[in-house]
Parts: sequence; structure tokens; C-alpha cells
Amino acid sequence: MFQVLLRPSRWAIEPEKTTFGENGWSNKDMDPVPPHLRTWTTWSYIAYWLSDAANIPAWELAGSMLAVGLSWRQALSCIAAGYCIISVVMVLNGTIGARLHVAFPVLNRSSFGFWFSYFTVVSRIILAMFWFGIQSYNGSQCVYQMIKAIWPSIAGMQNHLPPSASITSSGLLCYFIYWLIQFPFMLLSPQKLRWLFFVKSVIVPITWLAMVIWAFIRVPPSNGLFSGHATITGTQLSWSWLSALNSALGAYASLSVNIPDFTRYAKNEKAQFVQPLIIPIAFILSSFAGIAVTNAGIQLYGEVLWDPLLLIDKWDNRAVAFFAALSFSLATIGTNISANTFCAGIDMTALFPMVTFTNAPFQGCSQNKQYINIRRGQIICAVIGGWAFVPWKILANAQGFLNFMSGCTIFLGPFAGIMVTDFWLVHRGKVDVPAMYDPNGRYRYIGGFNWRAVLAMLVTVGPTFPGLINSVSPAVNVGYTIRLFDIAWMYGFVVASTVYYVTSVLFPARETFVRNLILADDTTLDHVRDGNSPIDTSDGKGDDAKVHGEAL
Repeated sequence: MFQVLLRPSRWAIEPEKTTFGENGWSNKDMDPVPPHLRTWTTWSYIAYWLSDAANIPAWELAGSMLAVGLSWRQALSCIAAGYCIISVVMVLNGTIGARLHVAFPVLNRSSFGFWFSYFTVVSRIILAMFWFGIQSYNGSQCVYQMIKAIWPSIAGMQNHLPPSASITSSGLLCYFIYWLIQFPFMLLSPQKLRWLFFVKSVIVPITWLAMVIWAFIRVPPSNGLFSGHATITGTQLSWSWLSALNSALGAYASLSVNIPDFTRYAKNEKAQFVQPLIIPIAFILSSFAGIAVTNAGIQLYGEVLWDPLLLIDKWDNRAVAFFAALSFSLATIGTNISANTFCAGIDMTALFPMVTFTNAPFQGCSQNKQYINIRRGQIICAVIGGWAFVPWKILANAQGFLNFMSGCTIFLGPFAGIMVTDFWLVHRGKVDVPAMYDPNGRYRYIGGFNWRAVLAMLVTVGPTFPGLINSVSPAVNVGYTIRLFDIAWMYGFVVASTVYYVTSVLFPARETFVRNLILADDTTLDHVRDGNSPIDTSDGKGDDAKVHGEAL
């Protein structure tokens, strides 16, 4: 029986008709979205961001800033600046997806090179797995509070795990229960996810508003929130604020890179133009809720309860605690599925879109088989991210959480900068979508690597990497390079963009330039290979490599 299960053919997915799947480098999940599936409207994106802003990490980020010594005004200004910046990047990369209708793993081939783009894809998968684990652990705390509200005896459950585990036996039980509860939601399609976002965007904000009202009633703002001051001063305050800003950027730096995975479903480009407006508003409001309630917790309980579930644990009203925890669990499920498992699933389909093998008994007939689709990718993410990455270790303390948020940015800032610069400044929106599916096409560069992107990554990640090591192992002294880590996203985005643009202007990859945007609807891959494109052709000789097809 086990031999049958281990056979590759046992796990092969029935081939579906695709636009670019004949050459083995695409499948239905990676193909450009056809017109009938482009269903997301402006209201879809408003509902998405309203629901996504109502998540526990957004609350924890604001509360953890108070825990490291910032005042509520400094924390809120930091959050406002961070989300305003990231929203601009979000719409710039989002417009690319809405215009080309392709996913992030495919789109990146035009700027990073066909093979080097896989580095960005793998990095994104790893981050999605980490975030899945963090959100799942937050969800498990919700389950604990709901069970405790019904059966308070769980609080006295004997713990068989050592303190070094950073989790108790009851916590691990609740984590497993929550992991099972959210599993079926991974089976929902992107179109059906819109309704989950809508329900979440209605229920969760109402609960958060009720908690803010509770905080202001129990601790009037004049005596609590508005009277609070920073507990740090001078240089330490300045760098703490910048580090917190970097953490705010890191919260959605990952999604700012792969936002095309969602905007490719837009009815038109204008549908997602609302993002720079709705993102700052939604996250400032949700962060203010976190700050207000955390500050009330300081006054009432004498602790900085930056995790809202720790605050709920203090409540005596079991019914209120149950429904508050239920609301947070819904918020976590929506964010975890949309921003983590779904995106990881898309990225995994790009790693092995099709496996081509030769079946000897049938005279060497080559066949393309697909083994990973979005759904299977989500399951892989749930297993590895949910268990192998032990998320409860990351959330053990506020500073560790902020370090993790900052650590995410050392790669994501350069990724976003290169993507924005390549499409909008270097190629000015004129790219060849069919060529993105051809490993030997115009985006091959040198051996599948765009050396300009490689150089931009080296000069940005190299200086910030020691700071990442120090954040993981504080005993390692890295000197003043820790300061670059504190502003890793900003440094990475600006420097990578500058290096990439300068090298692309001085040493242009001429074979990648086209006179007009070529969409999937305009031509097929074979049509481009034959040189029968709607614009003039040349011999395909560029500065980097010889490719077939038209070049400017």
C-alpha cells in the first residue's frame, strides 16, 4: 500500500487546459487570469483591507511599541507614517498585477531574471510560513479564552512542558484545535474569500470599537491615554522610533511585494486605486484601538498587556470574554488564509509548475505532470509553518516580536524597490507577458540571472544582515551596523532602487525592451518565439544574451 502511495503518478494532478502550459512552465494557477474571473471591484479591496487591518498582529504591533517605551502619540505617528509609505508601494505593485493579470512569481521574472526570481519566491514562501505560524498561535490563544469562558477548569490543567518550551500543555492543545478549525477554510477559492472578508470587516471592527469604549469608560483618557509619556529619551528614543517605523513597514512589506496575487483579479486597474486611502485609515484606527486598550491595561492591571488575549484573560465576565475571543479568532482566520496560505500556495505552484518526464514503455513520449496546486501549497504551508517554525518562540516577548517584524524587511525592501523601479522607471510599463513564461526568452538575461538585481540585493542585504544576526543572538556584537538593521526596509528600498536604476541605465538589457505592452491576450508564446509579433523585430541581440523575439 505504501509503495502505491509513494508513486509520483499517484499524486499527479489531472492536467487542465492552460495558456502557457505546453512548455512545462505554467499551469492553470499561474496563467494570466481570464476576463471572466476578474471580479474584484473597489468595494472588494475596501472590504479586504478593513478585514485585514482587524488582525491581532496589527494590535500587537501598536501595543508592543508602548512596551518598548514609546508614548501613544509617538507610536501612532510611527504607524501612520509606516502605513502611508507601504500603501504607495502597494498600489504601485498592485497596478502591475491589475494591468498584466499575472501572479507575483511570474511577474518577478521580468525584473530579476527567470531563474533568480525563484530566490524571491522561496523567500516569500518562508515568510508566509512564519506568518502562518504566528497567526495560528494567536488564534490558539483565542480558542483558549473561548474554552476557558465555558470550562474555567482548563486554567488549572497540569502543564507537562518545561519553561524553555515557551508554551504550556493547554496552550499546545488549543493550538492543535485551532489549526484543525482553520484547515477547511484553505479550500475556499479567491472568489469565495471575498465573502469571508466582508463578514470579518463587519463583525471584528464592532468588537474592537466596543473594547475601546470599555477602555475609555474604565480609564478616562484624561487620566490614562492622554497623560502617558515616553519612558525613554534622547538617542534611544530616536532609534526606537525608527525601529518601530521599520516594524510597521515590515508588517505588510511581504504583501506589498506579492499584492499582484490579489490585484490580478481586479476588474480593472482603477478598482485597486483605493488602497493608498483605505490602508492608512484602516490601520491607524485598528492601531489606535490597540494603543488605547493596552494603555488601559497598564492602568488597571499594572502590566503592559500588548497581546489582547492576555488582556481578555483578566476579564471576569465570561460571556464577554468568549465573544471577544471569537471575534479575534475570526480576524485571525481571515488574515491567515488570505495573506499567508493562499499566497504561499500561489508561490509554490511556481516552483514546480509542471514536471516533464519520459515514459520509456511508450516510446519516450514526454508528458507534463503537475503535483502542486494552490490548495496543496496551502496544506504544505500549514504543516511546515504551523509546526516546524515553532511560532510561540517568536511571540515570547514584545522585543522578540519587533525583531521578527524588522527581520522580515531586509529582503522585502529591496524586492519591492527593484519591482517598482523595473516596471515603472526602467521599462516604463512596457513588458512582454508571454515571455515571462519562457525560460529562454527575453527575460533570461545571463543564465537566468539579471546581474543588476543581484548587485542591488548584495549592496542592501549585506550591510543589514549582521543586524539580523544580532537580533537573533544578542551576544554577537556587530557594532553600529545594528543601526542599519533598525531601518532595514527604508535602506533596502531606496538603495536597491537607486543601484538597480543606475545600472539599468548605464548597462541596459536591450533585449528586454519592447515598444508596446504585450499582454497574454495579444499573442501566444510560440507566436513571440517565431518573431511574428505585432511590432518590429530585430536579431534579438542585447547586452546580456541572445534571445528570440522583438526588441527595441
